[in-house]
Amino acid sequence: MRFTETIRKIDVHAHATVFHDYYPPHKNGYVFVSPEEVLAMYDQIGIEKGVLLPIAACEAQMAPMTSEACKYLTTLHPDRFVWFCGVDARSLDNSPHSDLGYLLEHYKSLGACGVGEVTTQLYADDPYMDNFFACCAEHEMPVLIHIAPQFGGGYGIVDELGLYRIEKMLKKHPKLQLIGHSQPFWSEISADVTDETRGQYPDTKVIPGRLVELLRNYDNLYCDLSAGSGANAVMRDPEFTAQFFAEFSDRILYGCDFCHPHNRHPYMLNDFLNQMADDGMIDEPTYRKIVRDNAIRLLKL
Repeated sequence: MRFTETIRKIDVHAHATVFHDYYPPHKNGYVFVSPEEVLAMYDQIGIEKGVLLPIAACEAQMAPMTSEACKYLTTLHPDRFVWFCGVDARSLDNSPHSDLGYLLEHYKSLGACGVGEVTTQLYADDPYMDNFFACCAEHEMPVLIHIAPQFGGGYGIVDELGLYRIEKMLKKHPKLQLIGHSQPFWSEISADVTDETRGQYPDTKVIPGRLVELLRNYDNLYCDLSAGSGANAVMRDPEFTAQFFAEFSDRILYGCDFCHPHNRHPYMLNDFLNQMADDGMIDEPTYRKIVRDNAIRLLKL
């Protein structure tokens, strides 16, 4: 039997709606997945459990996804879900000096094992975000962020090409455990990224870029493989990816970001990782770390 068939994966990037019938549909008719739809996908590709992520900020969302809803879903499916809490940097006093630890400790006491998905439209080093990251670091809560290329037209904390604002936060808060996600994050895997292409899904060979540099310089940076962004980044150049996985095997986290029933990227990534294993491009210890053990260690599961 292939080892990929015996190792149960952990999805660090899951979303689901509590009241699926009431959630506003997108104009294309799709509605965020129900927990039952997520679990059906999990059963197809061998995922033991997922980390439910709320979305606290309003930017570019049909409706917020609350911490309380994520907690509630874990009570309905305790063997299949754990959860992060959603704390916005502008919470409580709407001040860059708010004691956000008050909220973090409340949710932590209920079982939250991290914070995110952070989608607030603020610069990554804005005083509000600086305070937010400091509080998360102090209270030992890993943070999963979505990075946006600009203000407006989407969601996510904002950083320019090169992720120098993110680097500033990694350096200032060495105890912060930051999990990167989105096209502008993963585009930095290759040095040929431009302002015009950082939101796209290139299929060119990878020239080691800023993400590689940041991972080498900051051991508090982690990578979320979820969505088309993560899947495309590793699938575009398997030879490079084999080296990337080997070097950073302790800080790469398997994820899906399965939001709509028509999403195919979780299946594509699953097939790609299994094929890499079959071809001898990734060994069993590295595969196990990426799809399971890193999440268990980082999130204390």
